[in-house]
Amino acid sequence: MLHAEVKSDILRDLVDIVGTIVDEAKLNLSEEGISLKAVDPAHVAMVDLRLSKEAFESFEADETEIGINLNKIEQFLKLSSSGEIVKLDHIEDENRLVLEVNNITQKMPLLDTAGMTDPSVPQLDLPVNLVVKGKHLLKGVKASQNISDHIALTAGQDGFEIFSEEDEDLVRLNLSEDELEELNASEEVSSLFALDYFSSMIKSVSSETPIRINLGSDYPVVLNFGFADGNGEVKFLLAPRIESA
Repeated sequence: MLHAEVKSDILRDLVDIVGTIVDEAKLNLSEEGISLKAVDPAHVAMVDLRLSKEAFESFEADETEIGINLNKIEQFLKLSSSGEIVKLDHIEDENRLVLEVNNITQKMPLLDTAGMTDPSVPQLDLPVNLVVKGKHLLKGVKASQNISDHIALTAGQDGFEIFSEEDEDLVRLNLSEDELEELNASEEVSSLFALDYFSSMIKSVSSETPIRINLGSDYPVVLNFGFADGNGEVKFLLAPRIESA
């Protein structure tokens, strides 16, 4: 059972964030809110998202799970404007989700969750832990997109660097320790990642959003940031691109 009301912006952010990884997802519902975990079909990226009941205008749910088509919800949200309230109701006996906004109601069938697993999130003890404002990552990614299809992240005690190179073209964004919100590094590390995945993961953050990054050499990068005024939390993991010698 689910009866909830939420601002369209928050639901849109949830769909945008998870939609970078999968088109279909299993929502785990509880009295405390919504959570989900998903891995992309190529098993390169993972998302772990939690949205507490405090993010909603009203929220009532039983312990259950529902499978949703994110594309359908995204299309429905185009009928709403920023700040408008979307109503969500789970009709259990019909196995449908009902969405309502602006006197428009849409019923959509829910997906079978039998084949949707909750992937285990690996616990990584990585040597670098830093916090950077979203504007710096967005700027570094935008510059790199003009150069290559991959991006290198390098960090150490002196700061953090975004680097991209292709043929004779090169772009680099350097951030000193003073320009970061936080920096803890026990060694120098560097890893290479697919730019399309990385850029998709941060596309929904604002310029002032603090993003926590855990990084090692040739290890997955872990990105953490909040949304929904701090009532939502996202963790992304992205596998590194290992270049052959």
